[in-house]
Amino acid sequence: MPAFHTRTLLIPVLAALAALALAACGGDDSTSTTSSVASGSASSGSSSGGAGTVDLADNSALGTEILVDSEGRTLYLFEMDDSADESYCSGACAKAWPPLTVDGDAAAGSGLDSSQLTTFDREDGAIQVAFAGHPLYLYTGDKAPGDASGNGVDAFGAEWYAIDSSGATVEEGESSEEGAAAEETTSTTDTDSSGGYGY
Repeated sequence: MPAFHTRTLLIPVLAALAALALAACGGDDSTSTTSSVASGSASSGSSSGGAGTVDLADNSALGTEILVDSEGRTLYLFEMDDSADESYCSGACAKAWPPLTVDGDAAAGSGLDSSQLTTFDREDGAIQVAFAGHPLYLYTGDKAPGDASGNGVDAFGAEWYAIDSSGATVEEGESSEEGAAAEETTSTTDTDSSGGYGY
C-alpha cells in the first residue's frame, strides 16, 4: 500500500515537471525567433541608407577637396544643365553618367552647406540630388573611389566637371578626347555596368 501511494504521488509531480520543461523550451524558441526577426529587419532597412549622401573628400589628382558620394566616388556636374530641378542627361548619357539618386531626403556631409542640397523628380521617376543648383552625376569610367577621369570630359553636348564645396567647377585634369571616345562608345553600344560600379 505505501508503494502504491508513492507511485500515485509521483505521477502528478512528473507531469508538472514535464509541463515546466516544455514551457521553458517554448520560451527559448520565441525569444530566438523575435531576435532573429529584429536583426533581419534592421539589416534590410539599412541596405539603401546613404544612397543620397554628399560628402567632401581630398582628391590628389585634382589637388583639392571635391564632392563625393557616400562611397567616396567623384560627383560631377553637367554644363548643359541650367537649373537645379531639371536634367538634360538621359538615355545613353545617363548610362555613362548615372545620376545620383535617393529614396527620400539627401544628406550633406561635414563641411558642406546642407541648404545647398536639393532634390528633384527626373522624367524616369527617380529622385535626383543637386548641389548649389547643379544636378549631380557619377561616371562609369571611374573605377575606384578617388578616380576623377570624367573631369573636363566633353560628352553628350557639354563638359563635365567635379565640384568643390562652394559649387564651383574644378577644371584641372581635363580630358576632352576621352570624353569623345566615351560618347561614341555609349551611343553605338548598349553600355552596361560590368566595368564600373554596377550602376
